[in-house]
Amino acid sequence: MTIDFQTETVKVGIDGRTATVVLNRPESLNSLDLEMIRGLSWNLKELCSNDDVDIVVLKGAGRAFSSGGDIKTMLSGLEEADFFSVMDCISELVVTLYSMPKITISAVTGAAAGLGLSLALAMDYIIAAPDSKLAMNFIGIGLIPDGGAHFFLESRLGETKAKHLIWEGRTMSASEAQERGLVDEIVDGDFNEAVGRRVEEWLNKPLQAMIKTKKILADKNRPCLLKILELEKFGQYKMRQTADHQEGIKAFIEKRKPVFTGK
Repeated sequence: MTIDFQTETVKVGIDGRTATVVLNRPESLNSLDLEMIRGLSWNLKELCSNDDVDIVVLKGAGRAFSSGGDIKTMLSGLEEADFFSVMDCISELVVTLYSMPKITISAVTGAAAGLGLSLALAMDYIIAAPDSKLAMNFIGIGLIPDGGAHFFLESRLGETKAKHLIWEGRTMSASEAQERGLVDEIVDGDFNEAVGRRVEEWLNKPLQAMIKTKKILADKNRPCLLKILELEKFGQYKMRQTADHQEGIKAFIEKRKPVFTGK
C-alpha cells in the first residue's frame, strides 16, 4: 500500500483502485475532535477528485472504529459561534461522505458510537467484526443524535423504529445491529481479509453503474439530508442548554447514573 496524502489524525493509503482511510486517534478510541473532522473532510474531498479510486474503506486505528465526538469538546463550554462552526464542519463532512462518487465501506471493529456511528451509517455498506459494539447513545447525556443520524436511521429503519432506537440509546452487539438493519455483514475469521474479499468482489463488477445508482439516489435525497443537518444543529444547541444535559455530563464525569428531570 502506498501512502498518498494524510493529516496527523487521518491516514490515507491507496492500493490500486481502493483507498483506505484510517481514523488515527487510537489513544482516545478515535473520538472525533475538530482537527480530525476537518482532516477527514479534506481527505475525502481529495479522494472525490481522484479518478483512479473507485472504492473507499473507512476504519479506525487500534481498538475502535470511533467512540463518537470528543467529550472534551462538550465540556469546553463552546461559545455560540464556535458551536455552530463545529456543527457546520460536521455537516460538511457528512454530506461529503454520503455523496462522494465512490462506493464506500465502513469497516467497524470495537466501538462505533454517537457521531462515530453516524459516519458509519453515511457510507454505502457496513461490515462489522463479531465483537463490535454499536450505539446511538446521545440520549444518555441529554442530547439528540447529530451527523445526519436522524436521516440515516430513518432511511434504514423507518421513522418509528428510528425514534425508538434513538430513545433507547443502548449499546447493541454486532448481531443485534444486523438484525435491526444497521449492519450489512458480520465477518468471521480475519477481519481485514474479509473486507478485502468484499472489495475484490466489487472491483470485478461494473462499478461505474453502481456509482451512478448511488449518485441518483444521493442527489434525490440531498435536500432532505441538508434539512436534517440544519435541524440537528439548532436542536443540539438547544439541548446543550438543558438541565438534563448538564446532569448527563456531570454524571458521566462522576461515573454514576444520571438523574434526569425532563428539563
